[in-house]
Parts: sequence; C-alpha cells; structure tokens
Amino acid sequence: MPSTLLWFRRDLRLHDLPPLLEAAADDAEVLGCFVLDPRLEKSAGPRRLQFLGDSLRALSDALAGRLLITRGRPEQRIPLLCREIEATEVHVSADFSPFGVRRDEAVAAALTDAGVALRATGSPYLVSPGRVTKDDGTPYKVFTPYLARWREIGWRAPAPSATAAVNWIDPAALPSEFRVDAPDPGAELDIEAGEAAALDRWAEFVDSRLADYAEDRNRPDRPGISRMSAHLKFGTIHPRTMAADLDFRADGPGAYLRELAFRDFYAAVLHQWPDSAWRNWNRTFDTIEVDTDDGAAELFDAWKRGRTGYPIVDAGMRQLRESGFMHNRVRMIVASFLVKDLHLPWQWGARWFLEQLVDGDIANNQHGWQWCAGSGTDAAPYFRVFNPTTQGQKFDPDGDYVRRWVLELADVDDVHKLKGGRPADYPDPIVEHAAERAEALRRYGRIG
Repeated sequence: MPSTLLWFRRDLRLHDLPPLLEAAADDAEVLGCFVLDPRLEKSAGPRRLQFLGDSLRALSDALAGRLLITRGRPEQRIPLLCREIEATEVHVSADFSPFGVRRDEAVAAALTDAGVALRATGSPYLVSPGRVTKDDGTPYKVFTPYLARWREIGWRAPAPSATAAVNWIDPAALPSEFRVDAPDPGAELDIEAGEAAALDRWAEFVDSRLADYAEDRNRPDRPGISRMSAHLKFGTIHPRTMAADLDFRADGPGAYLRELAFRDFYAAVLHQWPDSAWRNWNRTFDTIEVDTDDGAAELFDAWKRGRTGYPIVDAGMRQLRESGFMHNRVRMIVASFLVKDLHLPWQWGARWFLEQLVDGDIANNQHGWQWCAGSGTDAAPYFRVFNPTTQGQKFDPDGDYVRRWVLELADVDDVHKLKGGRPADYPDPIVEHAAERAEALRRYGRIG
C-alpha cells in the first residue's frame, strides 16, 4: 500500500480540504504532520502561538491522536519523514506568501533529490493569487476592478469530506525524536481555537449578526463583527465554507464577501510584489520624511502602551496588548495616528501589530498599514488624516468601547472630548492633532 504525507500548514482542519482528498487517493496510507518551524515560532507572539497550539491540539483530537507534530526546518524534516514512511508524495495547500514560496522551493528541491514529489492543491483563499488578472494578463493595482473580475472568476463549492475513508498512519509508530508537543505558552485567549470552534462561531454569526454587518462592522462598541480573522489565518475554516452562506445581493452578506475579496486582493498584491512586505509599494513614498530619533522612540512607546492622551487610540492599543485583537475600524484610526500625527514609519506599527495580533497575517497587515500611510495599492489619499476625536465620536458615540479598555475613563461621561477635564491618572495628548495634521500634509506635499 502506498504512503503519502499530508503536511498541514495554514489549513488546520479536516473539512473542505482538497489536499486531504489528494493524499488519500488510491487508498494510500496517510501521515498527517505539522512542522513547527523555529523561524515562525520566534516571530509569533505568545497569543498567536497559543492559538496555533490550541488549533493543533483540536486537530489532533479530531484525528484521535494521529497528528504528528515535529520541529525543525521543513526542508530537513519533511524529507526525513518521507524516508521514514517510504512516502512518494507530499500534499499541501499552496502558500503564496514570500516566506512560504521560499520555504516550499527549498522543500521541493530537497524532495526532488529524494525522488519525492511536492504536490500543492488549493490555497487558503477563495481565488488564489495570480488568477485574477486584467485581459492582458497583468495584475490589478486597484481593488474595485479587481473585485468585479474576482466575482466573474468565482470559486468552487466546498470540497467533500474524506476523513472517514482515510487510512491514517499512527505517529506513535515513528521514532520518538520525530515527535514534540504542540506549543502551549500559557497565554489567555478571548476566542476558542480549532475547527469545531470556527464552524460554531461562523454559524452563530450568520444566524445573529450577518444581516446587520454592513452597518455594524465599523462600530467597535457593538458585537457586530464575526471575529473569524484568526480562524482564517490558521485555516481552521476555509473561506469557501463561509462564502457558501453569503448572498452578495444582500447588504450584510455582500459587505462581508467584499472583505473576503480584500483578503484575496492583498494576498495577490503581496505575491506579485513580495518586496512590499516591508517596503513601500509606491516607491515614490520612499522620499517622505519620517522621524526615527530618540523623541520618536518615546512617542512610539506611548502609542504602544495606549498612553497617547487620545481615548479612541488608547482604547485600541490597550485592546491589542490585552487581548491580541483590535477592531478593524480602530486599526485604521491608530495606524493613521502613528503615521500622520506622530510621523513614524509605518513599518514600526506593522511590526508591533504582527508581534501582538492573534490574526497577524503578513499580506493583510502590511497592506492595511500601507493603505493608511498612502504608499500602497488603492491607498487612502495622503491628505486623508483621521481626526482621532471625531473618529471616536462617530464610531463609538456613547463611549462604551473606550470605557471598556481605558479604565481611567470608566466613570467619565464625555470620553472623547473630555470637556469635564481629564482624570489625574490619564495623560495629556502627546501631540496636538491640528498642528501635526498640517505637518503631515507638508511632508506629503514634498514627495514626488
């Protein structure tokens, strides 16, 4: 009986998983494995590592313990495993991130030397990067026409389940040096990880909040969002499974489907321009003046700690530090504040987000930051500078979100303008917004 290796990566589930169908074809025996890459462990904050570990434990439980977790460089561990079980094929979901592409090229080269094929089927996206192009085959740089073509191309229905028919190899039969435990740094999470939790959360959102999503998605004071981003990051659910419940003709489902399209768009942009992970997509912005001196470092520290004196900004930054999540509208507000009020490099904020976020995704994160900085595709106009006070009033009108995360303001009525005065333990604004807006516009006006 032939043996194959199913290498889980950003697809920690058993349903709607095309590589599983391919791995189990021809009655092959299948070893399911996950490789803990020390490079990724080092770059993940404790909450993201906790979510990964919890998802792996849930996957292992679903497989009755038949998931091998090993640690090392994949280009070394995967060939060793193939030799151990005499596998002739390794099946994966395609990875289009710059890191993933380089890793898979290294693994494929090592497997070729061993006479083993690396076969990629499907991806973590509704429409994989590279498939949505203009008529001349060039990639889109603007989201709206991308969205129209994305809808035309469409996507397949969820893949059928094959779990019951799979002949799983018990990893306990392998030498003990291959096996390690799933990460468990002891971090507290505010959402449950794993495929079953993802399916339950999605079903609850569809039943109770999807209809109002178009209106509520910008309100951090309301429970109007799905909180599915971490599940999408780790693939405990596939967006196909979610899209099957979405009718784009209705306001709420249509708005949600548009967000899934943005996820695909940013993945495609990063795949086409991998340098944009850390460099301006629009290289004209390389000439913009940013502050990086000791004073800038002090401002950056105040921003990270949620001590800027701007309540909506501080609420978002404290939510991030305390939970590993931040509402998307608030992400835009705090990003605008860092880049256009504090004049700091967007890369500083992007790196901090990746360290803290459970759902930290290189494509979404970096290009979301570049949207705010004005340097990305389809970016916000440089002259759009969010006023943190008016943004707070508009999207958290009663102040409930601010009071939840900024405890110094828990008993304050007017949390945005603080007309009644600031509590003694809450800081004064570290900058004056009107002056810094004018300075930002001056700096942006000089590039080109």
